Amino acid sequence: MANEIIVGLDIGTTKIACFVGMRVESGKVKILGFGRTESVGVEHGVVKSITATADSITKAVNEAADQAGVDIDEVWVGIAGQHIKARPSQGSIMIPPEHTLIEQEDVDRLIAEQYNTMLEPGEEIIHIFPQQYIVDREPLSRDIPPVGVAGKNLQADFHMVTANVQNLQYIKYAVERAGLKIKGVVLEPVASAKAVLDDSDRDAGVAMVDIGGGTTDIAIFHDGIIRHTSVLPLAGNAITNDIREGCNILKKQAESLKVKFGSCLVQAVSENDVISIPGIRSQAPREIYVKTLAGIINARTKMIMEQVNYEINLSGFGKKLIAGIVLTGGGAQLKNIKDLCELITTTDTRIGVPNEHLDFESVSYADLAHPMYATGIGLVLYGLEQSEREHAGEQFEEESKAKDDHVDIFAGMDDIPSATQPAAAAEPEPKKKDKKKVKFEDVVGNFINKMFNEGLDD
Repeated sequence: MANEIIVGLDIGTTKIACFVGMRVESGKVKILGFGRTESVGVEHGVVKSITATADSITKAVNEAADQAGVDIDEVWVGIAGQHIKARPSQGSIMIPPEHTLIEQEDVDRLIAEQYNTMLEPGEEIIHIFPQQYIVDREPLSRDIPPVGVAGKNLQADFHMVTANVQNLQYIKYAVERAGLKIKGVVLEPVASAKAVLDDSDRDAGVAMVDIGGGTTDIAIFHDGIIRHTSVLPLAGNAITNDIREGCNILKKQAESLKVKFGSCLVQAVSENDVISIPGIRSQAPREIYVKTLAGIINARTKMIMEQVNYEINLSGFGKKLIAGIVLTGGGAQLKNIKDLCELITTTDTRIGVPNEHLDFESVSYADLAHPMYATGIGLVLYGLEQSEREHAGEQFEEESKAKDDHVDIFAGMDDIPSATQPAAAAEPEPKKKDKKKVKFEDVVGNFINKMFNEGLDD
């Protein structure tokens, strides 16, 4: 839809950022407004204080709305946290006799049935990514869509992503307390990938690693398809806390040291360089060797990269990443982090910035071309793609998506409670399959007619 405005809301552990954007004639995205504020009430990507988070959201959204000169009432929201899980899934359906070829409604029905998969109590499906389709036990290549293929049995392998229902509700409550509606919820590494990767990256094979404040998010692509997702509970805040404890300084001082003087490689800094930290009240200034600082950062960052390497190998695509590893997020600004990643993973690495899809000719937002804004800008890109599919007349149903689509996971959830903290989430009722009623005599009649007609053809 021409000139449609999309709003992305990145609710992170260290910051809350809001982006207002639209597609321009060049095909790129113009950022109309941007707002950022400190994140209060979020830990490791999970909303803990509904009221505090809602206040932070309001500040960021109001700032973005003022810049853009628009009213904001609905947003695309990113989700992360250790509660995010991924699992493989398989499905199979029979094609009805009246379909001589597989139709889109057959594919949609197969995907929709995956939402009836038995999950652990308190889990909700947020994404289902098809991996490969199989028709009559014959796998299809990725260049051949199942629609239009002749067959009587359609199967598929899926990559399913789930989230904790209570954590989803807390996001909903915080956003609604800020006076907004949620258009869709997107896994943060999926959104970030929209901003820093292109089709050639996804086709060749790439691991996108988004190092935020509370979590490190991983998304692995190959042959144009998302193959593996993971969320690690270690990220930038863990490094800051290590510096604070190791150097016995304030958290704000530790964060400043990390950004201004930190290095992920000890051998890359001088032996004798010293940083002077002002003392508290009457205390004397504290001196910290840059090499000591680098040693602290190296230890924690190395731990994070080792876990990233483990996840990449666990996915089975470790040897297939022709496009290598792309680091993004606020943690990607650490000095020498690219070199440390290459040392540990033995894989080519680059820093991903969300500038490739942005239009800088009509407005100057060069400061937004920073790894820390990949998720927020990616949410705008994601929302635009979904809206354009919908308005192009393609199948766009909330509970049946073919690729990189969102689900209305808040359907049926209670309205926001009046208390500061919501009550514990009730266990969702099991979903019922929408089965088409077919009379027995109709089935027998169709079978007899089919056999009679085949006999006439012979």
